[in-house]
Amino acid sequence: MTNPGQLQHFINGHRVPGGDSRWGEIFNPASGQVTARVPLASAEITGKGVAAAAAALAEWSDTPPLRRARVLFKFRQLLEQHLDELAAIVTGEHGKVLDDARGEIIRGMEVVEFACGIPQLLKGEYSDQIGSGVDSWSLRQPVGVCAGITPFNFPVMVPMWMFPVALACGNTFILKPSERDPSASLFIADLLAQAGLPQGVFNVVHGDKEAVDALLTDARVAAVSFVGSTPIAEYIYATGTANGKRVQALGGAKNHMVVMPDADLEQAVDALIGAAYGSAGERCMAISVLVAVGAVGEQLVPALARRVHALKVGPGTDPGVEMGPLVTRQHLDKVRAYVDLGVAEGAVLLVDGRDLRLAAHDEGFFLGGCLFDRVSPTMRIYREEIFGPVLCVVHVADFEAAVALINAHEYGNGVAVFTRSGNVAREFVRRIEVGMVGVNVPIPVPMAFHSFGGWKRSLFGDHALHGPDGVHFYTRLKTATGRWPQDMASGASFVMPTH
Repeated sequence: MTNPGQLQHFINGHRVPGGDSRWGEIFNPASGQVTARVPLASAEITGKGVAAAAAALAEWSDTPPLRRARVLFKFRQLLEQHLDELAAIVTGEHGKVLDDARGEIIRGMEVVEFACGIPQLLKGEYSDQIGSGVDSWSLRQPVGVCAGITPFNFPVMVPMWMFPVALACGNTFILKPSERDPSASLFIADLLAQAGLPQGVFNVVHGDKEAVDALLTDARVAAVSFVGSTPIAEYIYATGTANGKRVQALGGAKNHMVVMPDADLEQAVDALIGAAYGSAGERCMAISVLVAVGAVGEQLVPALARRVHALKVGPGTDPGVEMGPLVTRQHLDKVRAYVDLGVAEGAVLLVDGRDLRLAAHDEGFFLGGCLFDRVSPTMRIYREEIFGPVLCVVHVADFEAAVALINAHEYGNGVAVFTRSGNVAREFVRRIEVGMVGVNVPIPVPMAFHSFGGWKRSLFGDHALHGPDGVHFYTRLKTATGRWPQDMASGASFVMPTH
């Protein structure tokens, strides 16, 4: 094996060596081999990234929105030209199949396309003659230096849920990507530079908790966006807000899919296979609980088990593969431990993926699809986010029980219902206490011009990602009231002005 390469930070328009920083290892999940080393930034290095963003802020925020949009439009063109190259980087470090990696990039590009409309999105409101000779108007202005702390499962899409809108609104940005698969972030930084983005407007600082804490406590950082687990989201929200920052922190999930007795069962099985086992279950919107209503489980569960048994698992670069490896050995061990726990808790393990063996890939981080039946709400495999290819089946008597089950869960990220009944679908959407709802759609990720965010312990802060909420998060509202009388009145007034 050749010596692994060393990644660098991207600060003020240039690659910056890690120097004497601590280092982390990046793996190819399909082979288990170390492919690169990533520097873990100290507070000092992180501060250099913040300083570069702060120095670039005044000129970039004063750049007309139309010119900012043109840079992003060029960036979008470059993404399209380099889509396959970027997808290969994602697959090489994350492990997801190539088609899934391409899909991730395309979904990220949709947010870039949304951000290209920023001249329209930043339009304020104007009220003429609110009083005699008095007008009022509003405008949205950038918040300043922004930071994004992103997870390993979508190394392109999740950062692009953040920085395109932030940049379009006139902010500068520091991206702290996951240290498990950070190379895509450097590729993106290079493309932004090619698109004409001025130096210092976008920076990439690799690291772990030390870098995160530096961003959360630096007075020059005005806003922080985060996507990841709930414990870390709570920490980031509490620390960031305590340091006077605007924070949006998206946490964990336990997404349910309700299948009603009138549903198309073949369609439901197809939806479950992709939504539960795509990307090896490493999606914050993955379906991890099937709620079978009434007697529907008698047919649905055996059909589902057959499909899980038949999943084609292998390296993400191999043709026809449906599910790749998990991202690291540590994460594989964590997911396997949850499967062991489910067996110990008394759930029925219909499909056991722990025994999967792939010729020539013994060192890869592979786990086959796992399917638990007869899971109860008291079990940890039901309550906790597993983040792997593990689907739990819960049986309930009726629609009311399904709604009550889901609303009782601490997470409220995504949910789906499969039914032919318009009334059932309408009542489900109205009554369910979850932020993103699908009707015969298993993974209801909103399009870029809507906003992404859950309820309860799946979101901390007042704003969701991208869409209108993204524009509001990355801007501050200012409202002005003015008049231009011909003859200014003289003398002071000590009463509340009225119109």
